[in-house]
Amino acid sequence: MSTANAGLAKKLGYNNIRVFLDGEPAWSEEGYPLYASNEFVKTGNIVLLDLREDGSPADGRIPRAVTVPYEELESRIDDIPRNAPVVLYSDSEESAMDAYEDLKDEGFKHVSMVKGNYEGWVDAGGEVESGPIFSNEISWVRKLGKGEVSVAEFKQAVDGKLPDTFVIDARTEEEIAEFGIFKNTVNIPLDEIPKKLASIPKDKRVFIHCSTGARADLAYEELKNHGYDVKFLLLDITDPACDCEIIKP
Repeated sequence: MSTANAGLAKKLGYNNIRVFLDGEPAWSEEGYPLYASNEFVKTGNIVLLDLREDGSPADGRIPRAVTVPYEELESRIDDIPRNAPVVLYSDSEESAMDAYEDLKDEGFKHVSMVKGNYEGWVDAGGEVESGPIFSNEISWVRKLGKGEVSVAEFKQAVDGKLPDTFVIDARTEEEIAEFGIFKNTVNIPLDEIPKKLASIPKDKRVFIHCSTGARADLAYEELKNHGYDVKFLLLDITDPACDCEIIKP
């Protein structure tokens, strides 16, 4: 949620509103658990882990789930792609939270849980499957979502090798001052984009990034609604895959 949307929520009568401009990382740092939407569980490009330990996955499980009993999670850590969104469920909140915190402690940055665990999924009318489980292999391939730009194409742009491209850094000025900025990039913080549309050329393709992709996604929606040819980078820019030169102030 941007500060503008937070203001709208306040006008609509919501109280106790907080804005986490750094997205999920800041939310998690505050100790709040993160839950995936059921649509994300159903269709997202995720690693879905069923942590139940009593053999119950054979009686019913969420499609695409890989059974990794919690007691085996530590020994399977290296099988889980570290840049994959990982979604967990178990038969209790305590068990799922233990695994959630374990993965966070191991450095996994994109971890969430199924709301209400398996029982919550079933109660919400989610699809299930049952029967013997023939493989517990974890297999995941990075796929670009709607509106995403690949890391390779983004890197071409900031290296100045992709003509007619305008790259926006949607982080705050304070973040730029602390961490620097990529080459060939213009800093327009997310909340200022609606006021600075005139400075964003419509005759060029536009790429947007922030620190993790959350604000870039919001900016992408804003520019798309105004008719721009726009894509956003969904990546933690500290990820080694984003090997772009940084200019320090």
